[in-house]
This record gives sequence, structure tokens and C-alpha cells, in this order.
Amino acid sequence: MQTVLVIEPGRTERNYWLELWRYRELFLVLAWRDLSVRYKQTIIGVLWALIRPLLTMLVFTVIFGRIAKLPSDGTAPYALMVFAGMLPWTFVSVAFSEASNSLISNSNLISKVYFPRLLVPAATIAVAFADFLISFCILFGLFAWYEFIPGWQIVLLPAFVLLGVLASLGPSLWITALNVKYRDFRYVIPFVLQFGLYVSPVGFSSAVVPEQWRFLYSLNPMVGVIDGFRWCILNGQSEIYLPGLMLSLCITIFFLWFGINQFRKMEKHFADLL
Repeated sequence: MQTVLVIEPGRTERNYWLELWRYRELFLVLAWRDLSVRYKQTIIGVLWALIRPLLTMLVFTVIFGRIAKLPSDGTAPYALMVFAGMLPWTFVSVAFSEASNSLISNSNLISKVYFPRLLVPAATIAVAFADFLISFCILFGLFAWYEFIPGWQIVLLPAFVLLGVLASLGPSLWITALNVKYRDFRYVIPFVLQFGLYVSPVGFSSAVVPEQWRFLYSLNPMVGVIDGFRWCILNGQSEIYLPGLMLSLCITIFFLWFGINQFRKMEKHFADLL
């Protein structure tokens, strides 16, 4: 039986999303490779995913809770409120940082083999999600330490985890595409993440933002993600500002569309640029 090869203009473009599904095993291989490389030959290994958010939580609790004396949400301990904000921020920042440099790191593979390039940054986000699951273990320790019991809202947490994935994927695709063409973008990424840490409600509650500015503040898509995490984890004591959540959702969807669109436009030139 002979195999028939069909060459048709535009066939790849029309079947792009089907191609992603066909290469799903490659996605798993890339994700597992990145995960194994991440912790290979490291001194503390997986513990780093626990230590980093824990230390940041302690610093923010001292600065904002003890020195600045900012209020917590409801009766929830300030440290628990901070950690509920650290979880999504750490996940999104790690996903953004790793995905933004993923194409450069895999230049040899991209220049030699065809596959949907979108799999590369998507695989790094899967690795960031593994770090998130490890860090999530600290949350149970804090529940036990403060004798805090979450409410039914915790079952809705996966929805806000998905929102965090989408919030990181869109900008990551755009920046990683720009990073291939303009290599100096890798110097911008740490500054963006550092700036985003302080303008996002990680170390403080978004409720301290004046009411007249709160909707504008929600132009930062991380505001909706962090507020959603806190609402789920803190037994509903952290109130969700619904207009701001809807705005954050719209901004996230826009950047997801924009990031995919820009990535697809530049994808065909990646092999030449790398």
C-alpha cells in the first residue's frame, strides 16, 4: 500500500490547532524534559519552590502587616492573606519568565525540526504549574498553623488557576516572539516582573485602593486573579470587586488573542531568526 503525500497551499495554516493536538506527545516530552532539567544537579531542588514564596510572604508580612500596619481581609491572618496572593503571582511570574526565553533556549530544535512552535512556551507554563502545586503544599501548613478552615469557595479555585494560566500565556507568547527578533527584550523581562510585583496586590489587599481608582486599578489582569484566589482561600472574607474582575477577565482575553495572533504572524520566521 502506497502512502500519498498531499502538498496543498495553506494546509498547515488551516489545520494549525489540529496540529497542536497531533503533537500532544511532544508537548509532554518537552514539559517533562524542562521539569527534569530544572531540578537536576541542584542542591535544594524541589525545596526552592517552597522556600521562595515562603520567604517573600515573611518579608511582605513584616513590611506591610507589621510596619505599615495595613489591614487584612476580614479576620484572616495577614500572613495567610499574603500567601494567598503569592501563589498566583509566583505561578504567573515564573511562567512568564520561563516562557519568554523558551524559543531562544530551544533554538537548535526549532531550526531543525518542524512542529507547532506554540508547544514550546506552553510546555514551560506546564513546568511553572508543577512549581505551583509544590508551593500549594505550604497553604495546608498555614491552615493548620492558624487553625483556619476554608469554606466552600475553595472548590472554585481551579477556575482562577485557569485564569492565571491564560493571564500568563497571552503576554508570554507575545514577548517570546519579540525576544526572537529583538534579543535585548530579555533585559526588559526582569524589570517588568519586578514592577508588576509591587503594583499588584500581592503584599496587601486590593481593598486598600480608593474606591474611585479601583476599577482603573483592575486594568492589571493580576488584580482579578489574586482577588479570586483570596476569595476562594480565605472563606469568602476577601470580597471580590465584580466590575474589576470582569475588566481583568476582558484584559486577559484581549492579551491572549493578541499574543496568539502576534506569535502566529512571526512563527514562520523563527527558524531563520534563530
